[in-house]
Amino acid sequence: MKTNEKSYTLDIYPPSEQGAGSFDGGKITEIKPIPFPRESGGAKRTGPLLYWAWASSKGDGVIGMHPHQGFEIISYVLKGSVGHTDTAGNNRRVAAGGIQIMQTGSGISHQEEMYGEQTDFFQIWFEPHMSQSLQRPPVYSDYEDSDFPLENLEKGVKAKHIIGPKGATQIQAPIIWDILEIGAQGSYSLSLEENSLAAFVVTNGSIQVSLGNDNRVLNRRDFAMIKTESANPLTIRASEEGAELTLITAPIDPGYPLIQL
Repeated sequence: MKTNEKSYTLDIYPPSEQGAGSFDGGKITEIKPIPFPRESGGAKRTGPLLYWAWASSKGDGVIGMHPHQGFEIISYVLKGSVGHTDTAGNNRRVAAGGIQIMQTGSGISHQEEMYGEQTDFFQIWFEPHMSQSLQRPPVYSDYEDSDFPLENLEKGVKAKHIIGPKGATQIQAPIIWDILEIGAQGSYSLSLEENSLAAFVVTNGSIQVSLGNDNRVLNRRDFAMIKTESANPLTIRASEEGAELTLITAPIDPGYPLIQL
C-alpha cells in the first residue's frame, strides 16, 4: 500500500510484498524488505541504503564462501547465533543482540554459519563512497549486545544505539541505526530532516505510524520506507502489547556519487 504527499512518501510492505530467497538447499530462507536492484518485490534502494534481508534458519545452515567488494555489510543477530569465517583469517561467532561488520574495501570472501534450533538475523548493505572504499583494505569487526549504549527515552521507550554518533561505532556511509523497544501504548517521536529516509522493520508486536495526514498500522515483519522532501515529524506508537523495531535513517543524498546497479 502506498501514500504519496507533496513533502514525503510513506510506503509499507508486508512480508507477502517483499522479496524472497533461500540458501543451503532451503535450510535458510529470507524475506527482503529491500532486495537487490534487479530483484522483484519490496522497496527500491534509497540513498546509501542498498539492501535489507531478514534471514531465518531452523537447525544448522551455511551460506558458503563468496566474495564482496566495496560495500559495508552488517549482520544483526535477532535470535540464535551467527558465525563468520573469511579469507582474512577471521573466525568469529556472534550471539543475539550483536553485530558483525564487514567493510569489504578492496575485496574479501566470507561465509556465514547458523547454529541451533532457530536463527534469525538481518543482513543490511550500505554504500560508502565507492571509489574511496575500493582503495581501502577490508576490515572485519563485531560487537556483542552489551557493547551498545542504551538510552531511556520518554513515553516508555528504550533506544539501543547501534551505529551513529550515539552508537557503539560508525561506518563510512552516513547512517544512523537504532533498535527501539516501545512499552505498551508508548510512543516515539522523530523529526525527519528534509531529503532524508527513514526505514524500519517491526521485529515484535505492532505499531501505529503517524506522518502528516497518514496513520498506518504495521505488524511483525512489516517494513516501512519513508522519503522526505521537507522536514516532517514522525510518531510511532506501540500497541497494548508493546513493540520492537529496527530503525535506520540517512540522507537521500550522502554527498558522494552512488553507483548504478
